[in-house]
Formats: sequence, C-alpha cells, structure tokens
Amino acid sequence: MAKRDFYEVLGSQRGASADELKKAYRTKAKELHPDRNSGNPNAEAQFKEVNEAYEVLKDGDKKAAYDRYGHAAFEGGMGGGRGGQGGQGDFSSAFSDVFEDLFGDFMGGGARSGGRGRAQRGSDLRYNLRVTLEEAFKGVQKTINVPTSVACEGCKGTGAEGGTEPVTCPTCAGMGKVRAQQGFFTVERACPTCSGMGQINKNPCRQCSGAGRSEKERSLSVNIPSGVETGTRIRLTGEGEAGMRGGPTGDLYIFIELREHSIFQRDGTSLFCRIPVTMSTAALGGEVQVPTIDGGSSRVKVPAGAQTGKQLRLRSKGMPALRGGGLGDMLIELAIETPVNLTSRQKELLREFEKLSEDNNPEGHSFLAKVRNFWDAKAK
Repeated sequence: MAKRDFYEVLGSQRGASADELKKAYRTKAKELHPDRNSGNPNAEAQFKEVNEAYEVLKDGDKKAAYDRYGHAAFEGGMGGGRGGQGGQGDFSSAFSDVFEDLFGDFMGGGARSGGRGRAQRGSDLRYNLRVTLEEAFKGVQKTINVPTSVACEGCKGTGAEGGTEPVTCPTCAGMGKVRAQQGFFTVERACPTCSGMGQINKNPCRQCSGAGRSEKERSLSVNIPSGVETGTRIRLTGEGEAGMRGGPTGDLYIFIELREHSIFQRDGTSLFCRIPVTMSTAALGGEVQVPTIDGGSSRVKVPAGAQTGKQLRLRSKGMPALRGGGLGDMLIELAIETPVNLTSRQKELLREFEKLSEDNNPEGHSFLAKVRNFWDAKAK
C-alpha cells in the first residue's frame, strides 16, 4: 500500500513553517492517541504514521529531501535512517519536543534548559510580624531574627572543598535531567545523581557537605511604615535564602498582623471606640472625655436625649493611610449605662421619676403601639 503524503497525514500544506507543522502534529497526536481511541483498531497505525511524518518534516534537511524527492528520498538507504523505520524508533524523539512544549513548565522550571543553569536562585522566605495599633499609627523600627540558609563560609557557596571545581554529572552528561520511555511517552525528571544541577562535587565541602549553604539565624532591622494593617506585605530584596552554586539570594517577605486593641477597633483608616455614658448625662446632655490613638484625649459633647448606639465623629483622629493622604476619622458609639447596686434612696428617686416620666419615652410608647396592633391583628 502506497504511503500517504506526509503533509496530508499532518493535515498541513507544503511550505508550512516549523511552528505550523508542530501545531498540526500536536493536534493530530492528541486526536489519534491510542489511549483516546480504544475502540478504533486503526488508531495505533495512524498514530505511528503521524509520528513518522513529523519526524521527517521537523528536520530541515530531511524536509528538503522529501519536498524534492518525496518518499523515494528515504528508500534504499538514501537518507536512511530513522525515517524509514516506520517512525517506531524515533517517536520518543519526535513527541518529546511537543511534550516539553506542553508540560515543560512543570518539570523543574523549564526542562529545556537542562543543567545549563547550574546556579539556582535561593528560595523566598516569609516572616509573620505582629505589631500594635499604636506602632501601626506612628510607624516603628523592629529587629527580627530570621532562621535562613546563607552561603557557606568554607566553600563560598560552591559546595566544593579547597577551591576545587564541580565536574559534569556522569548520569545526565550535564543536562540535569534524565528521560525514561513509558509506552508512547517520554517522561523527563530531574537527574537523581545531581538533583538537576548537571554537576557534582567529587570533593564536597566538609562544612556544608557539598550543599554550598549552611543554616544560620540572622538579625535584621525592619522599618515598619505608619498606616500598615493586617495583610500588608513588606519585601526585603536579597534577604531570603542563599542561592545554590553562586546563584542569587531570594527575598524576604514580611506579612503584618495587627494585635487586637483593648479600646479601639480599626476598619481601614477609621477607628471605632465604644464609650459608656451615664443615664443622667444621656438624658440631660453633657460632655465625655475620650482617648485618641495618638495618646491624647478629646472632649465630646453628648446631646440631650442621646440613645444607645448613637455615633459621634471626630475628624482626623483615625489612622493614617499607608501611602499618605491624611488621617481617617474616629467614630464614637455611645452606650447608655444602667446604674447598678442602687441604694434605697436611689431606688426611691427612680420610682418617683418613673411615675413622672410617662411622656418621656417616645421609643417605648411607639414599640408598645406596634405590639398592640400585632396582637389585635392576631385576634381577628
């Protein structure tokens, strides 16, 4: 049976670019893969046909020969090689290009780079720092102790003893990765001998056992700007873990968490404060003294007849915005306090007041009217 034209097999046109051929091959390979076509007895043969076609057309020299001579270019040893073997011998080579294109990002930061990038950047670190509301208001400088990996002093981060140089890993030939054939797929993984580095130390440093890093606790001074709140992130460039084999150091990220305050609650740049007010002050009106976050205090007028839950606003007595923009406000919520532990005389005065205050409780009268209407409606 005569072979089909390779361009027809891939569903492409003569003159197609390398990227267009790869895209066509990828589409066909997915469409005809035997695992997806268990009910099609011809799927495997068609799949191999697609692989053979792409193996020829992806190679510039083979493609030129095929474009000129067709299938005859690979018959009788003329170009020989792998293209004339029905594509079975080289499917791993052909499909691995597409496999890397699809999944390379999940193979240790780009499988194609192999062991060439032997220097590795150090890991970023996270540090959770709790600060008080007062510190968040003013800003503060904190000293923190961070356990981290630093470059080994004995080998200066190379991992080799006495200035010796690493040698190429014999297992992966310096690529940092090895391949294993699993059915129709070629799977890549980090080299188990060099852990993906592409090199090994025949004479590892005695201080760090060849790691090039050692554990150490460092003290850092951190400037916490005013206006920070829970979730604020501060980045310290180059203060993370040391890199491997001379790679750059990672960063340190400090996440801020505000401690609960005994008086104030925060919402963005606003502060809330609940102030108890005596029954007589709420009824007659007066003034109360309230604390402010800057350590001072302010006097606030309470209007006569104030009820529990009434809010009063103090302008510019809240928190600063993180990147400027002035201060927020402070909201004061009144809580009318019922007196306790009354003396006999106080009880007597309150009973007398109760008899004289029938028309002084508009909210209570309104509620009772609603209750009566509710009961009347139920009774009908």
